[in-house]
Amino acid sequence: MGYNRRMEHRKKRSRPEKREGIQAVLEGYRRFDYDYIPFGTYTIPGADFKYRQKGFDAFVSGFIRGFLKVVAPLFLKIVYGCRVVGRSNLKAIGGKGAICVTNHISYLDTLFARAAIGQFRGFYTMAPWNNKRGVGGWIMRHGGMWPFSPNLTAMKNLMHEMDARLKEGKIVHFYAEQAMWVNYPKPRPMKDGAFYYAVKYKVPVLPVFFTFRRNRSGHMRRLRIHILPAVYADETLPRTARIAAMKEGAEAAWRACYEGAYGVPLTYLPDRRKGSAAQACGQTAQNAQAAP
Repeated sequence: MGYNRRMEHRKKRSRPEKREGIQAVLEGYRRFDYDYIPFGTYTIPGADFKYRQKGFDAFVSGFIRGFLKVVAPLFLKIVYGCRVVGRSNLKAIGGKGAICVTNHISYLDTLFARAAIGQFRGFYTMAPWNNKRGVGGWIMRHGGMWPFSPNLTAMKNLMHEMDARLKEGKIVHFYAEQAMWVNYPKPRPMKDGAFYYAVKYKVPVLPVFFTFRRNRSGHMRRLRIHILPAVYADETLPRTARIAAMKEGAEAAWRACYEGAYGVPLTYLPDRRKGSAAQACGQTAQNAQAAP
């Protein structure tokens, strides 16, 4: 009887409740970079992947970006109640190239990033499995998507294109948290990649953070796209330290934005990992308090 009741309770859980349950488990085990959403069908970019659109493809790319420039703001306003905050921070970097990092919380959050950095200025790095097959993948590629690849020639071409675009004053976007966690409000630890390239190409990092409220159905509303002050490298530091310092600066900016927008300190669920450093520290503290 108890088993049947538990099964009935599980069946009644909504999709947002199931999603939040998965995220809570991953947060407890500090698996912030885990992709729990299936990747779907995709193609690994090979040596012949075109990172720069030319000819008719360039025309199509311009059309898609122009269409989004007209339609996307209205769509974001109606569906999400969206507003962009901090445009002066984008203006402060002028026409120079930059790396942009945002939290990854929606299937459509590339549209959120576009609203921040501009439809014609941004290019968007993604994992290889985002090189989708079909019409959706075709649109993403022509809209400025740059998938990474295990193919060395493809990566060499990507690095060449990134260097060229940054010198043109474009902004290259990274999902620095790596995995997408739908409607997850907290900032997650960032990977080093975006900051490695910022140091490599000597450009600043522009942190952008999305905040929102949920309606009764658990869907995102009152979306705010916060463009935060750019983070610059300290050229007096060694290369590795420069990368770490830039990442720390961007994470601090996200944290302050989160706490200011939601009015609560950033905390995570208790660490559930066995033998974790956090548990070891806690045990050490308890032993110290118990000592005579």
